[in-house]
Amino acid sequence: MKIYLISLGCKLNQAEIESLARQVEAAGHELAAEPMEADWAIVNTCTVTHIAARKSRQLLRQLRKGNPGIRIAVTGCYADRAGEVVCAMEGVSLVVANGQKEQVVERILGTRAGGEGAETAIKAQEPHRLPLGHTRAFVKIQDGCDNRCAYCVVSLARGPQHSRPPEQILDEIRAREGEGYQEVVLTGVNAGAYGRDSSPGGALPPAAGWTLGRLVQEILEGTTVPRVRLSSVEPWDLDLGMLELWANPRLCRHLHLPLQSGCNETLRRMRRRYTTERFENLVAGIRQWVPEMAITTDLIVGFPGETDREFNTTMAFVERLGFSRLHVFKYSRRPGTAASEMPDQVPAPVAHQRSEVLIALGQQLALAYHCRFVKHEVVVLLESAGDELGFRVWSGLTDNYLRVSVAVPGTGAQTGFAEPRVHTGFVPMEGNLANTFVTVHCTSASAEGLRGEIIQVTGCG
Repeated sequence: MKIYLISLGCKLNQAEIESLARQVEAAGHELAAEPMEADWAIVNTCTVTHIAARKSRQLLRQLRKGNPGIRIAVTGCYADRAGEVVCAMEGVSLVVANGQKEQVVERILGTRAGGEGAETAIKAQEPHRLPLGHTRAFVKIQDGCDNRCAYCVVSLARGPQHSRPPEQILDEIRAREGEGYQEVVLTGVNAGAYGRDSSPGGALPPAAGWTLGRLVQEILEGTTVPRVRLSSVEPWDLDLGMLELWANPRLCRHLHLPLQSGCNETLRRMRRRYTTERFENLVAGIRQWVPEMAITTDLIVGFPGETDREFNTTMAFVERLGFSRLHVFKYSRRPGTAASEMPDQVPAPVAHQRSEVLIALGQQLALAYHCRFVKHEVVVLLESAGDELGFRVWSGLTDNYLRVSVAVPGTGAQTGFAEPRVHTGFVPMEGNLANTFVTVHCTSASAEGLRGEIIQVTGCG
């Protein structure tokens, strides 16, 4: 049987779809590269905004249109929140709630998929094959959230906070190492709450003493994967004592700290558990401990009651803190959340205009951050490539989340790239550099990232 898998939304959804892909392979079935080739499709949906929900519906329709014979299994947050709508859609044969997501492959195949030993079976077949074609492996460490921010529907779709046992996480990371991955990304709905399980039967009750910091320390000591990266961590879950972990160069110098608003009045209505003063002190402490830490953030504009003054306060705060990247979202009214019933809903044109202004500021901040690295050398894990006027142009990330593009030797067309200055261990133009560490001399910057020259290949997967 051929099964096509696709995920929308967050890194946690990506981690889950990768886990399902391994179950398919462990059961002896084939992953389809395109939906036209597939007997089944598994779709991991998103509903964080109304746009994400609409994209989930559109994807289901497109799958059916492109392959009328395909059977579709739907899971994820949109399926959880709008199960009746999904069930009624043409082509949908199975809807699986978030809590039973790991059973979706088993239910399609009618037999137990994967199970204990599945990871080992895959690893033993081809230990360096990167089965899903990615250079970064997303590893789920927890699910659910107890925060109940006023705007967030994800906590309703995912349920209460619960953590995976640390031994499972360590075993999964070792399996990814065996497949040749050079980087793992620790993901979750609320990764910073790792170990604080409140749900009945939670794997890690608070008395067990597990925290995100302790887990990261165990990963650094118990595995050898070259890079370990944290995904989003809420500001209240990061204490300055945890910064000592960054003495280990394998821990990527990047923190994503969701701010959401730079105005205290707006933060109170959002039910966020910090003030701008506390957030600013946290960022100052991080930069003192780890000066080259990239700090990225999320921001919501047009939250109910947000005035021009509150928005301008956010703008000034964001500019002062100098984030390296902004993810800007227009507030989306989601049924069942506290914010959906709040007065003074901001008109859509106003939210759109504020979004455009904040995105423009984010571009300025990103360019300023990237310019700091021009004429410097950085280590990049290459992951994907495209052709550009006679060059094979590869792109990848540094540990501090810089997107860097480089060109391998080619015919010398005018692209803004120069031939590499040193060809130490260099791979020819037709070679596959995916999953390879290279040292790059950065020559130019834009808001999107950096361009540079490969001066050395420092390691291959």
